[in-house]
Order: sequence, then C-alpha cells, then structure tokens
Amino acid sequence: MEKRNRPAGNDVRPDDIRSPELIEKHDLLWSRPGYLIRRLHQAHVALFMEECADVNITPVQFGFLTILDGGAKLDQATLGAEVGIDRTTTADVVNRLEGRGLIRRETNPGDRRMRIVSITPEGRDFVRSVVSRVEAAQVKFLAPFSEQERAAFLKLAARLADQSATPNAKE
Repeated sequence: MEKRNRPAGNDVRPDDIRSPELIEKHDLLWSRPGYLIRRLHQAHVALFMEECADVNITPVQFGFLTILDGGAKLDQATLGAEVGIDRTTTADVVNRLEGRGLIRRETNPGDRRMRIVSITPEGRDFVRSVVSRVEAAQVKFLAPFSEQERAAFLKLAARLADQSATPNAKE
C-alpha cells in the first residue's frame, strides 16, 4: 500500500495497526472517491485560508467575486448556481459581500422580485489585491504534481465537476 499523508495529530498509521481487518477497512476508505475529494477540499480550503488569513475571505466568497469581476451582472440564483451553492447559502454570502462593500444588489427592473448582483469598484480592487494569494494557494495545492500531471488532474476534475454539478454544496 502506498503511504499517504495523514491529518496532523493522527498518531495511528496503517502500518501500526496489527489487525488485517482494520487495514482492509482503511484501504477501502482511501479507495472511495468521495472521501478523497472531501480530503482534497479540506486541504485546499486550509491552504486558501492560510494565504488569505488577514483579508477575511472564503473560497466561496472569492468564487462569487471572480464570477462578477468578469463583468457579469447576475441574479442571485444564477450567481449561486455558477459557484455551485444553494439559494440560502448564496443569500448569506451575498449579504456578507454586500456588507463589506465588495458587491451591490439592485432590483431587476423587469422583475421586481429578482435582485441583480454586480461587483463594486472596491470589489474589483479587492480581487486584484488578493488574486496572487489565491494563486499561491493553488500552486501549493498542486505542488506534488508535475506540470503534465497538473493539467491532467484539472482536466479530469473539471470533467467530474461538470458531470455531477449540484447546487447543494455548503460554504
């Protein structure tokens, strides 16, 4: 079995476990894509938060700002769907970003029930000031891969994400 990195503070290693049944169950867990993806997500969020600790931004919030920084003016539901977040979480994220002056909401003149979200000049400045930190987190996250492996990983991950996109994730 290939040795893997374990979370900090976990003193039990598969090689230390004497029971073949426990080793088999451990191997089974590490063969499950969902488990591995969750672990990768945890690792990426930790790197992101480490790089952006002093600017008070989450990966989901930065995702919203990235979409809007491209010039989009979107209703909240569409914005949330673009990032893969449910409506309730989208409303919370939009409230926080609006409270910081990074985005603004306006009533849609064509449908007064709908709120259109756009980035503010302060939001654009914020994205510019933070993007190098976000990129640094991504470089650290993909550091174990060669350039060719990074390209392959991103291609496969994008294909999986595209095939199984659901707006039910939580921030």
